[in-house]
Amino acid sequence: MINDSIYGEGEIALEDAIGEMLVNKGLTIATAESCTGGMVVARLINYPGISKSLLEGVVTYSNEAKINRINVKKETLEKFGAVSHQVAAQMAEGIAKTSGADIGISTTGVAGPGGGTAEKPVGRVYIGLYYKGKVTTKELNLSGDRQEIREKSTINILDMLRNELLNDKLI
Repeated sequence: MINDSIYGEGEIALEDAIGEMLVNKGLTIATAESCTGGMVVARLINYPGISKSLLEGVVTYSNEAKINRINVKKETLEKFGAVSHQVAAQMAEGIAKTSGADIGISTTGVAGPGGGTAEKPVGRVYIGLYYKGKVTTKELNLSGDRQEIREKSTINILDMLRNELLNDKLI
């Protein structure tokens, strides 16, 4: 049996494996990013033919953008903060629903070098995935500089998406 961490042979990129699955399954996707600032959608765009699946990518960096653009609840932001499971979940679901996509993915976190607290240190990132009415989130605790944290966050959400697509036996 092949390990689920393997997504291709040779020089295939993660986004190519995902793009191929999305297109072949006829699924649409949209992204809502905060700390990654567009890196996730930029990776997806690397796949030729992704226009058949990718509807949009938005960077909702401010709380106001999260509320106004993708329907994150103000109360959720006030109670849990932008860097939380709850906001990642609402971002993923919000972008899927506002764009009409089958899948919504999100990133929100503290990339640093400043902005961290004892409760939410630099490197704390939450990723979210909305698919088939279900939202899954994951907490990441990453190390490195700002760019490394953003890159690792991007890889983690793309791998989460890849695993969801691989495990989806209904399509």
